[in-house]
Amino acid sequence: MAKAIPRIGSRRNGRMGSRRSARRIPKGVIHVQASFNNTIITITDVRGRVVSWSSAGTCGFKGTKRGTPFAAQTAAGNAIRTVVDQGMQRAEVMIKGPGLGRDAALRAIRRSGILLTFIRDVTPMPHNGCRPPKKDEYRNLR
Repeated sequence: MAKAIPRIGSRRNGRMGSRRSARRIPKGVIHVQASFNNTIITITDVRGRVVSWSSAGTCGFKGTKRGTPFAAQTAAGNAIRTVVDQGMQRAEVMIKGPGLGRDAALRAIRRSGILLTFIRDVTPMPHNGCRPPKKDEYRNLR
C-alpha cells in the first residue's frame, strides 16, 4: 500500500484558520452599494482586498423587503461586526447608488464605533456619452 501524502494546512497540524485570525486591520474602506432592490456592504483594507461583506439578501430578507432601510441597516451591522473583531478603528466610506438603504447603512456604520475619516458619494453620473459619428453624405446615394 502506498503511503498517504500529508496535506499542508490540514486540521491535524493545527494551522487551519490560525493565520486568518492573526490579521489586524487598523484602517479600511467601507463600500455601500444601494440599489432599489438590494443593499450590498463590502469592507476592504486600504489595498482593496475584501475583508468582509454582507447584503440584505444574505441577512435573510426576501423580495421587496431587501430594498428597505431596515434591511440595509442589518446588512451594515453584520459586515461591520466581523471587522471590529479584527481591530478596525478607522474607515473611509464610499456610497454608490440611488437606493433607500444609503442613509440607513451610513447611520449603522456611525453607530458601530468606527471613526470615519471621510464619506464620499461615488454614484456614476451620466453625461450623454461621447459624440456620435459624423453622418456620411455618400452613404445614402448607394
